[in-house]
Amino acid sequence: MSCLARSILTLASYDEKASDISVPNVLRQSLMLISVMPMLAVYGYHTFNHYERGGSMYIHRPDEKLSTAENILRLLRPDMKYSKVEAHVLDLALILHMEHGGGNNSTFTTHVVTSSGTDTYSVVAAALASLKGPKHGGANIKVVEMMEDLRREVHDLKDEEEVEKYLRKLLHKEAFDRKGLIYGMGHAVYSKSDPRAEIFKGFVKQLSEEKGRLDDFNLYSMIERLAPEVIADERKIYKGVSANVDFYSGFVYSMLDIPNELFTPIFAIARIVGWSAHRIEELINMDKIIRPAYISVMQEEEYKPLSDR
Repeated sequence: MSCLARSILTLASYDEKASDISVPNVLRQSLMLISVMPMLAVYGYHTFNHYERGGSMYIHRPDEKLSTAENILRLLRPDMKYSKVEAHVLDLALILHMEHGGGNNSTFTTHVVTSSGTDTYSVVAAALASLKGPKHGGANIKVVEMMEDLRREVHDLKDEEEVEKYLRKLLHKEAFDRKGLIYGMGHAVYSKSDPRAEIFKGFVKQLSEEKGRLDDFNLYSMIERLAPEVIADERKIYKGVSANVDFYSGFVYSMLDIPNELFTPIFAIARIVGWSAHRIEELINMDKIIRPAYISVMQEEEYKPLSDR
């Protein structure tokens, strides 16, 4: 993600109108960034894989006749081959992730930084910095890592009682990263269900059948069913808890052989569409800087001169 942010900032050096924040120019910049983001992400990964890990570096040109999802798989894989199901599921993932209202962290960052009057490249770099955080765009990686830990700790992955015990250990800060969280569960807005996860799930099953990973899908489904019950019992909460879109997206990316380092950049490839729309909205509708107002919660005290303290 840091490499991706640096690449975005570097592109400003090649734009003669980098600081022009007129709507037509920002629209041009946005369309350009949407189109090149997949190349920046995948080429960045191949460079990292080659220079840091000693792997082969593949540089394939994108095909203008293909979709974004198809081109991502084409650029990423040595043989440039993929199935229709793989491309369709990745395309769906990109659509579901491209926008989620102005309240999420990176989109709000987009509004705040845009309101300062700065350029498009700086705004997108700031949004990327926000998305990089494990509580936002990095959540799907946490789900995959949590599932890897579960497989090590649980002997029978089909035993619901044993899986439930592991979930309780997570909440008691006795397993995985000891943060007391079941990653991929719960959402700030959705309680009964995350509609994105509901749409995604059917296609995830289809892909798992093609990849021979139906047992893994069944394990995810079991946890999706058990986790809300365990959380409700342990935390005594009144708000419902359900699986969010991050719960399945990491599983999908692993089935597509997308490396962990690209999980969050894939999210960025999708979300830059939403960021661009919100940036233009901010430019059109507002002409005032966004700044927080603070209310002190301290008790008032009489000022004492420094010499008397």
